[in-house]
Amino acid sequence: MDVKVVPGGSRDQIVGRLGEALKIKVSAPPEGGKANAAVCALLAKTLGVAKRDVQIVAGHSQPNKQVAIRGADSGKIQELLSP
Repeated sequence: MDVKVVPGGSRDQIVGRLGEALKIKVSAPPEGGKANAAVCALLAKTLGVAKRDVQIVAGHSQPNKQVAIRGADSGKIQELLSP
């Protein structure tokens, strides 16, 4: 799943779609992997999977990331990605 991350927001939230990516705002700063951890935690909670099942596989230090999710219901993922 492609994700566009905006760190330093007022709260953690999935904003919607931005092109083919899912736009996510997190309150954590973009330092020391804090924003990445917040993205994984938010996606895990939203999709009902364990945090360990959500991994950033590309773009660790970039706003545009690729995220792999194991064990998530494909219907929930499609619901997140639908306009």
